[in-house]
Amino acid sequence: MSQSEKTRYSESELNEFEALILEKIEKAKNELTELKKSLTKGGDSGDDITNHTTKVLEDGADTLEKENLNQLAARQQKFINNLENALVRIKNGTYGICVDTGKLISKERLKAVPHTMHSIEAKLSQRN
Repeated sequence: MSQSEKTRYSESELNEFEALILEKIEKAKNELTELKKSLTKGGDSGDDITNHTTKVLEDGADTLEKENLNQLAARQQKFINNLENALVRIKNGTYGICVDTGKLISKERLKAVPHTMHSIEAKLSQRN
């Protein structure tokens, strides 16, 4: 049976995708934990006397870094949520089916972007 004739992935294929997603979730959660640790670390400013201008520049750099870390943490959390939603789709039997076309999403695409809900054709047509 060719992929175009299949309407869903087999249990063994779904198990493979589930293992891949669980691995990605674990890695993403570890990265999120590291980001959160970086966010909670305060500026390591000692009690020594420093130039006021230098202090202002350092505070600005610290603020910018915290904003960047916050954005990274938010993206990482969204990625984890998307992966967890993909696990739900595996459980309810809709994983790997394009929400736009109803066709099976290619294995290659799912391995690259395991949380996707769109086939490459649907994704390309969204750009037009």
